[in-house]
Amino acid sequence: DVSFDVGGVGAGSAYKVVKILSSPGGGGKRGEKRTLTVREARQKLVQSELDRLVGGENIVQSALDSVEQEGIVFFDEVDKIAHKEGSYHGPDASAEGVQKDLLPLIEGTTIATKHGNVKTDHILFIASGAFHSVKPSDLLAELQGRLPVRVELKPLTQADFGRILREPKHNLIMQNIALLATEGVALTFAEDAIDEIARVAAEVNTHVENIGARRLHTIIEKIMEDISYGAPDMASDTQVTIKKEDVTKAVGNLLKKADLHKFIL
Repeated sequence: DVSFDVGGVGAGSAYKVVKILSSPGGGGKRGEKRTLTVREARQKLVQSELDRLVGGENIVQSALDSVEQEGIVFFDEVDKIAHKEGSYHGPDASAEGVQKDLLPLIEGTTIATKHGNVKTDHILFIASGAFHSVKPSDLLAELQGRLPVRVELKPLTQADFGRILREPKHNLIMQNIALLATEGVALTFAEDAIDEIARVAAEVNTHVENIGARRLHTIIEKIMEDISYGAPDMASDTQVTIKKEDVTKAVGNLLKKADLHKFIL
C-alpha cells in the first residue's frame, strides 16, 4: 500500500510516500518516510511495480531457456591444446586431458550452475586457433568429429590493414593522437603514411611471421618511439606530422629481418 500526502500542484510539488514492504515471512514492515517531488516519486513507484510484476524466477528460467536454445560458446587458442602429429607425452599429456574433457561438453551434457542445470545439446560451439606449429588434424580424432565444419581464414591484406587504421572509431591512429594531446602535442598522420604502414604490415606478415592485425601495434610503436619520449619536452601546441618518409625510416629494419629458422638444419 502507498499513501500520498500531496503538498501542492504540478510536477515540482512534494509529497510524502510511505510504502509497506513485505517481509519474506508474509508480514510487513513500514518503510522510511521520504519527501519527494511528484516526478521522482512516480519513477520509484513505477520501478517498484515492475519489480513486483517481473519475478526473479521468471528471469532466471527465461535466461536458461535462451542459453540452451540460442547459446554460442567460443573456444579461442584451441591450437594450444594440440601437439604435433598427435603425440602426447610428458607435459603435453595435460593437453590431451583438456581435449577429452571438452568431448562431452560439445557432444551434449548437463552442466550444473548456481542458477540451475544447463543442457548443452543445442548450444553452438566454435573453436579457433592460429595453428602455426600444429594442424587441426593433430587434435584428437573424436574432437575433430564433434567440430565437423572447418573454415580457413585468409591473411589480412594491405587494404584490410588500411581499413583497420581508418574505420574503427578508436583506431590506433586516433589513440596515439589522443595520447600525445595530453602532452599538448598535435599529432597528425598523412594519408600516404597510413598507406605505408598498411603496406609494411602486410609485407612483414608475409615474409617474417603472420601475427595478423597485431603487427600494426609493433609498427606504430616503432614510428612513435622517439616522438613519445620527446613529447614531454616539446613546447605546447607543437605540430607533428608523420609522413611516408618517416614510416620508411622507422621500420626499415623490420623489412630487413627475415625469418632464417627454416634454413637451419
